[in-house]
Amino acid sequence: MREPGTRELVRMWISGWAVSRGSAEPVDQPWGWSIDVGAPAGEVGRHVLPEPTEAEVRKIAENTTAPATWLKLFAEDATVRPWLGPRWRLDAPGFLMSTPLTPERPEPPTGFTVTTWERGGVLRVLVRTGAGHLAARGQAGLAGPVAVPDQIATVPEFRRRGLGALVMRTLQSAAYERGARTGVLVGTPDGQALYTALGWTTHSPMASLVLEPEPEPQPQPATA
Repeated sequence: MREPGTRELVRMWISGWAVSRGSAEPVDQPWGWSIDVGAPAGEVGRHVLPEPTEAEVRKIAENTTAPATWLKLFAEDATVRPWLGPRWRLDAPGFLMSTPLTPERPEPPTGFTVTTWERGGVLRVLVRTGAGHLAARGQAGLAGPVAVPDQIATVPEFRRRGLGALVMRTLQSAAYERGARTGVLVGTPDGQALYTALGWTTHSPMASLVLEPEPEPQPQPATA
């Protein structure tokens, strides 16, 4: 079977990401996709370019005026940063990764419980202590044969106990049971290490930039 290229993997990623975040459906563009997000945390929307060129990025930037609009560019930070002005803040890099999904039923470590459920195409995994305290969590957007793990997090005091791996393996198994066969995500630098240890393959870096608000005008002194 032919391995999907970067553009196809990015399409798979945004299809499940949009389900996970409850965003609008991605809109096809000549250069990739636009997504209306409207997140309370401050993301109005994003433009996703699987194979960005300087001309395309500059044109999009020139036509973008709304702060909290993001560019997701599948290239190295150092390549795309010079294409954009100072109002575009460079965020932490991401890494496009994928893995074939397999059925497994991971057991939680002693003293922890796992709850899994699905609603609206979003799988959720919750790991708690015996006393019911949150220890780790994560979710995955389901889009046909694709599952996109998202927002994987472990409470700081419970890190280095394998709970992040437990969340991922539980999501992967639950997604397989629901018909998904490929997992695709964009991981942070810390997440990349975890996912690599779990057998995920890195395909491309991703640069993230967000448009900041215009700076406030400085008051002029009343006297010289």
